[in-house]
Amino acid sequence: MPAPAASDPLVRFVAVEKTFDGVHLAVRRLDLDVARGEFLTLLGPSGSGKTTTLMMLAGFEVPTAGDILLAGRSIARLPPHKRGIGVVFQNYALFPHMCVADNVAFPLSVRGTGAADCEKQVKRALDMVQLGAFGARRPHQLSGGQQQRVALARALVFEPELVLMDEPLGALDKQLREHMQLEIKHLHRRLGVTVVYVTHDQSEALVMSDRIAVLHQGVLQQLDSPKRLYERPANAFVADFVGENNMLAGTIEALNGAWCGVRLAGGGLVRARKGDVAGTGAPAQVSVRPERARIGAPPGADCNRLAGTVAELIYLGDHLRVRAVLAGGESFVIKSNSADASEGLEAGRKIDVWFLPDDAVALAPGP
Repeated sequence: MPAPAASDPLVRFVAVEKTFDGVHLAVRRLDLDVARGEFLTLLGPSGSGKTTTLMMLAGFEVPTAGDILLAGRSIARLPPHKRGIGVVFQNYALFPHMCVADNVAFPLSVRGTGAADCEKQVKRALDMVQLGAFGARRPHQLSGGQQQRVALARALVFEPELVLMDEPLGALDKQLREHMQLEIKHLHRRLGVTVVYVTHDQSEALVMSDRIAVLHQGVLQQLDSPKRLYERPANAFVADFVGENNMLAGTIEALNGAWCGVRLAGGGLVRARKGDVAGTGAPAQVSVRPERARIGAPPGADCNRLAGTVAELIYLGDHLRVRAVLAGGESFVIKSNSADASEGLEAGRKIDVWFLPDDAVALAPGP
């Protein structure tokens, strides 16, 4: 077999399926490539199949059907210790009776690395995560963030091509979690290692990833960059799951290339980009992000304009969150700069809400 080219994906899932009971599929016919040096996040709610997918790649679960390739070689039946993959778990899985240095050295000892080389590699790995002075401590003497860094050093110490992370920041508080997101992202860029990361946190995925694979009920819904995933969702599930969203029910009234007219349940007609809707007469949901909507008279006739009433105002410092009730009874949220938008607004006031057609997408209703 010829050696894989540098442009070939490092990881390839080919028609992979997994069932635990022989009836229900936890992962359904997954085709997914991971490029060398990429930070790919598997994102989805509980039960979506993201952790099962990661565990099959790590070797802790075996696919029911299909194949998994690493650098062009099938690893679907290869034991975990022969895959050369670094893994970081949510609970860190550190050995409590070992010091930090011995925890980090463990993958090297399994591989039979000599003492001198082992000491050098452990020092380099701990310095990499800024814990060079903590080698003699035990895990219980470290903070949660420090334990997470030790687990990361252990996964990187033998210089694997691929590192898997299963919700590694889930146990940390918000401030430390956000700090560690950036730490991991910077480390990834510096080392050039390939990372497959699992999370159910949409903001975490958007911050850290080169690409995001959204999974739902074992099916890959969309694979895209964070920007395209947020601004061009492939279906109603992705639009609703990734970030906050307004979803307005209606019916497709007209189609014109990449655009369509949607008659809303409340009677209004809006123009939107055409998503995965079936055609004229089909039900649709119009997706509009709260930060894309504005209050007041629209600047042009091509803008979508809806009448509503202010139901709630919430001041959040950097923005004002306005919840309006539209003429048809639908709830609609607008996020506006608080300094510009707060004057004169109060519950019960009649307002006009507007947004550009390019900031709206018509999608088939979700399941």
